[in-house]
Amino acid sequence: MAEDLGLPGIGRKTAHLMTHKIAMRRRLAEAGVAQPEFAAIRTLQEARTAVETVGLPAVLKPANTGGQRGLFLLQYPDELETHLHAALAESPTQEAIVERYHDGLELNGLAIARRGHVEPLTLSDRLRPPGVGFGVGWIHVYPTTLFSDALAQAEDLVVRAVHALGLRDGIAFPQLLASPDGLRVIEVAARIPGGEMARLAAHAVGVDLVEVALLQALGEDVPDTLVQPQFQQPLAIRFLTAEPGPLPSGTVRRIGSLEKVLAFPGVVEADTYLAVGETINPVRLDGDRRGYVIAIGDTNLEALERAEAAARLVDVEVW
Repeated sequence: MAEDLGLPGIGRKTAHLMTHKIAMRRRLAEAGVAQPEFAAIRTLQEARTAVETVGLPAVLKPANTGGQRGLFLLQYPDELETHLHAALAESPTQEAIVERYHDGLELNGLAIARRGHVEPLTLSDRLRPPGVGFGVGWIHVYPTTLFSDALAQAEDLVVRAVHALGLRDGIAFPQLLASPDGLRVIEVAARIPGGEMARLAAHAVGVDLVEVALLQALGEDVPDTLVQPQFQQPLAIRFLTAEPGPLPSGTVRRIGSLEKVLAFPGVVEADTYLAVGETINPVRLDGDRRGYVIAIGDTNLEALERAEAAARLVDVEVW
């Protein structure tokens, strides 16, 4: 709509590349950006061929949806037929993608593109639970535990990926994977991320992503002072989830005060996304995150310990 009306925006081509995983993978491959081996699929036969080519373990996911919907980790060949229909059903175009699963440390990045120049802002560790919720980021830790050459390589990969996908003005949200055999791009979004990442930018480096995005939406120049980090503050965001997180599973009966949580040393924010009568399920999707605690510390480890301890003080009763 912005393009049709002659308004500022990221453009159709970049919007497509940033929201369609197959198109994104192909463009990154053309640009020589490191990423997992992949294959596009629409049918069971194509999926079987893809798994044979990519190898197991592999990740099966819809080509154009998010929130970890339709996402499955394939360990054995027979799991493909079990999960393929669910993955395709989540895609508006009935497309899916199979990617080689690489074990390693996931990273969330934030970068700001201005007039074609991409400036990395933050890199944080994205920790995930075991089991079926393996794709959900349930803890963010800043700064990342990568350092020295690995950190510089990750920042370079962020810039190369954003350039390859054509984002000239906007907030970029790249996700990377650091494995023993190298760094890879998982995906890149062109938006202010969910998962409280805007709060991470505010508390960790003092940058207001909403202000930056509003100026860009109006077609105005974003001054250097708005995108340059004002400080560096180690922090951790601990999302409130059920098993294996701190919340109980079941139908919410009572929601207690967050007073104890907010009074815990180092806690700067906490909130819940709960209402009496709702059901708290074991974590599988992004939507199973039912609140968060943000804590700061002298180190990222101290911040994480504080966030974990404070999260255990959340008072919720279930039936």
